[in-house]
Amino acid sequence: MTQVATATDGVRLAYEVVGDGAETIVLVHGFGSSRRQNWKDPSWYDTLTMAGYRVIAMDCRGHGESDKPHTTPGYGHDEMANDVIAVMDDAGIESAFVMGYSMGGYIAVHLAAQRPERVRKLIVAGVGENYLDPPESLRDPVLDPKVRRQIVDALTAADPSTIANATARGFRAFADQPGKDRHALAACMSAATPNLSREALGRISVPALVVCGEKDAFTGRPDPLAAAFADSRAVTVPNRDHMNAVGDKIYKRAVLDFLVS
Repeated sequence: MTQVATATDGVRLAYEVVGDGAETIVLVHGFGSSRRQNWKDPSWYDTLTMAGYRVIAMDCRGHGESDKPHTTPGYGHDEMANDVIAVMDDAGIESAFVMGYSMGGYIAVHLAAQRPERVRKLIVAGVGENYLDPPESLRDPVLDPKVRRQIVDALTAADPSTIANATARGFRAFADQPGKDRHALAACMSAATPNLSREALGRISVPALVVCGEKDAFTGRPDPLAAAFADSRAVTVPNRDHMNAVGDKIYKRAVLDFLVS
């Protein structure tokens, strides 16, 4: 059943609680996705509840059943980390395991940096060594400001056949799926979201797990990012890319093992 928390700026945040385990894990999905698409459909709800956990899965602002502002303020990763806190507060959770995928991984990193007392363990998936790269290296095309602008333009274009950039075309096709608001996603993509420095990552002391698909061109390897945290381990999911690593059994087993370690 959908429940609603309210962010500090009044945006309504949809979430649901599944299972009745003694320990709670909060799930934060990726860009353009939703709690259902990222977590329920790939059977993460079942995996975690059958292992004895209570799941709190949220729809980030601009996504799923949450409010979808069409203006950029509120979509920064620091602000969206505060949205996670708003959901936890509404659900009466002082601290929990936190797992984010892709954009959700970025948000989870900022949450652990800002409010480490709220995060028992951190799982960052679909984010890897490219997080650490200076902007000029641009191994992840989405780090390129020009490409980000092309993605924003693609999300709002009246005619998708006019989109020339391949990365932008892919984002537009994903955003054209039923129930998605392209203009809200464009506002989210437009937000300034600077990554944390290596020094700031090193100050994150909560245990962390970093997971990436072996063929994920967006992330690079998980090991260098894991090494930047004070206490972390890395897992590579063989033969998986950014989209199909989400429900992989190796990823799920790594998470379950990490939670009990």
